[in-house]
Amino acid sequence: KTYAEFSEWCEERSKDLSHDIKTGKAEVAELSAVIDEATATIDSVAAKIEMHAGEISVDEADLKAATDIRGKEASVFVAQEKELTEVIDTLQRAVGILERESKKGGASMLQLKGAQNLAQALSVMVQASMLSTSEAGSVTALAQTSAGAAVEDVGAPAGAVYESHSGDIVQILTDLLDEAESQLTAAREKETQDLNAFEMMEQGLEDEIKFGKKEMGEAKSASAAASEKKAAADGDLEMTSKALATDTTGLADLHHECMTKAQDFEAETKSRGEELQALAAAKEAIKENVGGADALSYGLNQVALVQTGSRITSRAGLAQFEAARLIRDLARKQQSPELAQLAVRISSAIRSGSKLGEDVFAKIKGLIVDMVEKLEKEVEEDATKKAWCDKELAESHEKKDDKTNEIEKLSTQIDKMSARSAQLKEEVAALQTALGQLASSQAQMDKIRYEEKEAFTKNKADMEEGLSGVKLALRILSEYYAKADKAHASAEGAGGGIIGLLEVVESDFTKGVAEMTATEENAASTHDAQTKENEIETATKEQDVKYKVKESTQLDQSTAETSSDRSGVQAELDAVLEYLRKIEEQCIA
Repeated sequence: KTYAEFSEWCEERSKDLSHDIKTGKAEVAELSAVIDEATATIDSVAAKIEMHAGEISVDEADLKAATDIRGKEASVFVAQEKELTEVIDTLQRAVGILERESKKGGASMLQLKGAQNLAQALSVMVQASMLSTSEAGSVTALAQTSAGAAVEDVGAPAGAVYESHSGDIVQILTDLLDEAESQLTAAREKETQDLNAFEMMEQGLEDEIKFGKKEMGEAKSASAAASEKKAAADGDLEMTSKALATDTTGLADLHHECMTKAQDFEAETKSRGEELQALAAAKEAIKENVGGADALSYGLNQVALVQTGSRITSRAGLAQFEAARLIRDLARKQQSPELAQLAVRISSAIRSGSKLGEDVFAKIKGLIVDMVEKLEKEVEEDATKKAWCDKELAESHEKKDDKTNEIEKLSTQIDKMSARSAQLKEEVAALQTALGQLASSQAQMDKIRYEEKEAFTKNKADMEEGLSGVKLALRILSEYYAKADKAHASAEGAGGGIIGLLEVVESDFTKGVAEMTATEENAASTHDAQTKENEIETATKEQDVKYKVKESTQLDQSTAETSSDRSGVQAELDAVLEYLRKIEEQCIA
């Protein structure tokens, strides 16, 4: 029975270890796949991070270069605007002074009329304190730039400088004033265009840098998550590999131990067979050769004395008395009521057998044989019950341990799946909140963009209408003052001031329209970029919600199934515990 139990244990243990090895190999393969996937993700994300870092570096360099260029352009424009403004102011004052002097008809006008070129006219005006030397130099520089002439051309006759004009010095200065105002307007328009172009470039580069940094941050987060996942898988793989190696070694050791036990049992069985053969041969020899000696030693013919009363009168009587005494001593030593009762029965058989002349030794032998058979039967029953108790207790305890371990494993799985499901549900709730906020923000942004667009459309129409009116007024005044057949002496100086003022207004209106257009285009571009970013973020979060809800649902289903399995195992454990309790009541005193 002992070897049968051991053989059964070897078989069960071998099955368990084989199952553990199979499971371990599957887990090793799965963890290796996870590690390979995480490694591939890390490599891929590293390439993305490097790409984004390079793009951001290029965009930042471009932005710095563009900012430097814009600063230089702005400095040039400020200087040019200041210079042209001063020249325009000088020319306006010069024209006004000449118009006043022409009405007075003073000596200065006579000198001016005698001037052969612009340089002489300006020299006369400087000498007459009409202009300063620096102002005359600024006008001379403007005349050279406007005519596209070299320095020596300034000394040419005034009509040669302005071939399209043949009027006096006032007309020449008026033409220069118009030219200066045109250059100032062109410079302002160019500055506005350059500024708008820079702002659009700046906004585009800043958006690219912002989006690049965001994507690089997401890539770094993905790399960190993949690295964490890989580290966890590496740790699990190491533990699983060690457990697999332990199970493999354990299976080999078990095989060796079981084979050794089997060989020992085979040798022991062979030895016991040889012993039984020797005992059988001895029994046969005693049976065939000791019959006469037994009769001579223990038969009635050995009685040489007569026992009367309680006195021993023969050797046989002494032997009978000695047998009874040995049984009584053994009963006292073992504290066995059965042996004490046997001693009493032997004494009674001796007394009654002596009186009746019966074969007392035969009767004593019978009593002893009966007692031995009874004791052997009880011992056998006790041994059988003990073996059964040992077997049932061992199996019950093993089943109890197995079921308890299985329940612990299932409980751990349930706890992990429940915790992961709860975490996923929290993440889904957070994502849904973020999606709601994103939708609300987008709606608010769309509303603001619509209002800005409506305001721009209205304001632009008003500005363009105003600009058209100013241009029309300029055209009317310019045409009027340009006529030579006016019937009265018109205030050309004041008219020139009005025209100059209207030209400034025209420039301001033009600049305002350009700025409004640039602002609108920038706002539209920013809105479109933010909308696209929101769409990408919304799609990403919606996908996250979809996958997390799916995973959470699967985890809840697995949790329910595992809980059901645990309930079934718990019911089996309860049955094992109840059976174990009953077995212990029977087998443990």
